[in-house]
Amino acid sequence: MLPCVDALEFRVNEPKLRDIFDQDAELYERARPRYPASLVEELVRVAGAGPGVRVLEIAAGTGKLTVDLAGSGCSITAVEIGPNMAAVARRQLAAFPGVEVVVAAFEQWELPPEPFDAVVCATAFHWLDPAVRMPRAARALRPGGLLGVVATHHVAGGTEDFFAEVQECYERWDPATPPGLRPTRESDLATDTTEFTGSPHFTGVAVHGHPQEITYTTDRYIDLLLTYSNHRALPEAARNGLLADIRELIDSRYDGVVTKRYWHELITAVRVGT
Repeated sequence: MLPCVDALEFRVNEPKLRDIFDQDAELYERARPRYPASLVEELVRVAGAGPGVRVLEIAAGTGKLTVDLAGSGCSITAVEIGPNMAAVARRQLAAFPGVEVVVAAFEQWELPPEPFDAVVCATAFHWLDPAVRMPRAARALRPGGLLGVVATHHVAGGTEDFFAEVQECYERWDPATPPGLRPTRESDLATDTTEFTGSPHFTGVAVHGHPQEITYTTDRYIDLLLTYSNHRALPEAARNGLLADIRELIDSRYDGVVTKRYWHELITAVRVGT
């Protein structure tokens, strides 16, 4: 299968790839999963989120994490680069008056004078400019404040035979697909926290994983694939051919249902200073 966008690194010559998400914000909201309750509970606990606590969320998207985090009673400023994504987020968060959604790129957004108690970013930190994301997150935080970054991995599990067979579809329609690519098991993932441990602004780096398996009908799985920027960026003929082949595979060999396994890592670090 194509390497998932969640694992791609920021490249200076492709800064607009992340803008693809804004093309169909309603589809993104409908198809992308929420985060496991265990992850949200851990984030709320380590951030001390609750009434009176100020949180900055970077690249909030349609509010997949924001809604659950807002349930703790904290106030949230959610910065989202896509105006369509931000509009959906505002609708999803209408019941939470303590949440403000701002349309801006985090790298250029003017930080408010009062620092935040926590800064969070879910499945989007890799889209930020690596030259500024750590120091700018530190600038947004008070000393002792928490940085929480969620990294999402697509791992082995669920309907494993499907994810082996579907590789042929990707190799057929995208010659850049690495041959023999297979999902990695979460036990074999090597989390690179060098960016966090090597930052002079943070200490106490910790990583905790949270699994999630979701069962998709054929239509729902195709919708999910259409929320990945690397699929949307394919030439139209290749994308349509790929999706048609995947649809045929699920319907003919898996009775129209497949299960996908995710591994969500919550990486946390504490802002140094007193």
